[in-house]
Amino acid sequence: PNYEYSKLLSYSLYFYEAQRSGQLPPDNRVTWRHDSALDDGKDVNLDLTGGYYDAGDHLKFSFPLSWSLSSLSWGAYEWYDGYQSAQQTTQLRDMIKWGTDWLIKAHSDQQVLYVMIGSENIDHNYWGPDTGIPYPRPSLSINSTKLGTDAAAEAAAAMASASLFFKDKVQDIQYSNILYQHAQQLYDFASIKPFTTYQNSVKEVNDLYASSSYNDELVWSSLWLYKLTKNTTYFDLAVNYFNDFKLSGSNAVINWDSKTGAAYILFVQCATELQRDDVDKWKAEAERYLDAVASQSSDQCKLTKGGLFYCDGDSDAASLNPALNAAFASLLYSPLSSTPSKRDSYINFAMSQINYLLGDNPMKTPYVIGVHPNSPQNPHHSGAQGGTDINGPTLNILYGGVVGGPDKHDDFTDQRPDYVQTEVALDYNAPFQNIMAYQVINAKDIPFYVNLPPG
Repeated sequence: PNYEYSKLLSYSLYFYEAQRSGQLPPDNRVTWRHDSALDDGKDVNLDLTGGYYDAGDHLKFSFPLSWSLSSLSWGAYEWYDGYQSAQQTTQLRDMIKWGTDWLIKAHSDQQVLYVMIGSENIDHNYWGPDTGIPYPRPSLSINSTKLGTDAAAEAAAAMASASLFFKDKVQDIQYSNILYQHAQQLYDFASIKPFTTYQNSVKEVNDLYASSSYNDELVWSSLWLYKLTKNTTYFDLAVNYFNDFKLSGSNAVINWDSKTGAAYILFVQCATELQRDDVDKWKAEAERYLDAVASQSSDQCKLTKGGLFYCDGDSDAASLNPALNAAFASLLYSPLSSTPSKRDSYINFAMSQINYLLGDNPMKTPYVIGVHPNSPQNPHHSGAQGGTDINGPTLNILYGGVVGGPDKHDDFTDQRPDYVQTEVALDYNAPFQNIMAYQVINAKDIPFYVNLPPG
């Protein structure tokens, strides 16, 4: 099992390499990825090259990237042993740094953060390789007169969580300190009132990554600043925001737009570390949330007939993402559980979703590209397709990419134009990679697809 899960972990890291934008390093392993988008930022006299393409196209966004980086840094911090065992620590460091290096560029001034590079209409009308990306590619930002509380706070959380990872795991104090400085400045930027969602300032993200609220990001970033600095002022700010915004009792899914469920778990970690009197209150909140996940007792989220954790609305666009984030949260919290039975229920739930992902589903499809003959063959990804015809054959294998996933009836049609089911994205792979690091350490069985016959 260790070998197979190590392979899956390494494949996920390969997927992130395949999403790289900018000038590629000499050790680039993705033969069909080229130096690309080398003029990003020129329209504002900045170097905004690099970073990651968000999905199967050539747009770049800071908001979902920041969530992915904070999630991945958290998983890497908790289960670094898995990366060590899989001999993937260098790839992990490079993967996180490729994202934070770009966020450093995007945070070009204390009160400036670039949140989108490219034009939706221009980019989505192009299907082809990264050598012909169409222009113009406008650089869009929030600043002191066009605020974006959520985007700045989420970037602060990404910088703080990555700073902690580089400090304690990589022992790169110099880079950790650079990230820490950016985290502080971004947090201060996010704290400017009036609070506002960033699409109010950058309308171009409205149909792509509009944020439903800034409440959760203010709590989330406050907790990460505490976890990094051990300055209890940040924890107190998190509590104040939590109470002011009345975030208790939420059953909302965990994803790029919604961090309240993840914040419950982070509250428990921080309160336990601080030996606070209210740690049981936070544990009760986290366990109420995870109990509802494990038993599907909320009105929104139920198991499909095939066993996928499916939340009406949120799962309609990418069904595997809420399920994998719920599994990640369940495994992350399980050692803190108040009873053995709760711990077991959280782990069992997570394992059911991992097995579903890896082929224990009605389609007998492992929803990870390149691991089995039954894996998706036609991801909605122009670079992997390799030509200029969206219906053409797939010329390049996007190893490790997790697709959007099946519908609520467990049906999956492996068709490239169906981006809801077949597109890949930075945030889809984040919980998958975290879970695979956990499995390298803990798995006692091989992944389901190993014994799955093709067809």
